[in-house]
Amino acid sequence: MLIDINAYVGHWPFMQLKYNNCTALGQRMDKFGVDISIISNLNGIFYKNTQSANKELYDELQSTKRYRDRLIPFAVINPIYAGWQRDMDVCIRHWGMKGIRLYPKYHDYEITEPALIELVKRARDRGVPVAFNYKMVDSRQRSWMDIDYVAYTPKPEWSLKDIFPIIKAVPDAKYMILNVTNSMQLNAADAEAFKRADVLMDTSGRTLTDLGSLLKTYGKNKFAFGTHSPILDYLTGMLRIESLRENEADEATKELLRSGNAKKFMGI
Repeated sequence: MLIDINAYVGHWPFMQLKYNNCTALGQRMDKFGVDISIISNLNGIFYKNTQSANKELYDELQSTKRYRDRLIPFAVINPIYAGWQRDMDVCIRHWGMKGIRLYPKYHDYEITEPALIELVKRARDRGVPVAFNYKMVDSRQRSWMDIDYVAYTPKPEWSLKDIFPIIKAVPDAKYMILNVTNSMQLNAADAEAFKRADVLMDTSGRTLTDLGSLLKTYGKNKFAFGTHSPILDYLTGMLRIESLRENEADEATKELLRSGNAKKFMGI
C-alpha cells in the first residue's frame, strides 16, 4: 500500500502544472499504484481569503465520485486573516477536512506568532495535524513577483530546526513537515525533543537523499512517502524508499515508510 502525504490540486502563478485537479491526480495515483493521497489546494497560498480555496477543494471532491474516498483533504488556513477560527471550524466540522496546512513564509507571519500557537492548540484539541511545507518551489528560478526567501535574504529558507519554537510551544500537537530541503542538523536537546514529538516528514525534499542515515538518526517512525505533486515529479519520493539497501531498511521498515506510518499518524 502507498499513501502520499504531500500532494496538491490547484494552480501555481509562476509555473504551468499538469495533473493538478482531483481527477487527473487520481489517474496518476492509479498509474503509479498510490492508494491514498493527502491533498490541499495550492490556490489557498495566494488567495487573500484562504477559505475560498478550501471551498473549491470541497466542491471538487464532492463532484469527483471515483476518487473521492482516496483523497484526504487538508485546509489551508492563515491565522492572521480575520475569521480564521470560523473557517477552520467549518473545514473540519462541516467539510470533513482532516488537517491544516500552514504557510508562514507566504502568509507573512513568524513561527512564534500568537495566532499560530492558538491555531495549533485548536488543531490539537480537534485531533487533527498541522502541516508545514518548508519549500514550495526552487527559489533559484523564481519570478520577481514570488516571495523573496532565498538563503541570502533577511528571511532565509527554513531548515529543520526552524520548526522547534512551535513544537516547544505546543509539544502535544501532531506535526507534518513537508519537502524539507535544507539542513537536517539539530543540537542534542532539539534532537531529543524531535524524537519525543509526534512528527512525520515526507520523502519529497532534496535533503532526504540519504534517507538511510536519517532513519538511524531520527527513527523509522518519523518518515513517510510524499511526492509534492504536481510541483515535483511523482517518482523521486518513492525511489528514495525503494532504493534503500537491506542494511538501511528491511521490508517491514519500507512498509512503514510506504503507508504504515501515515496510517498510524492519520488514524486510517
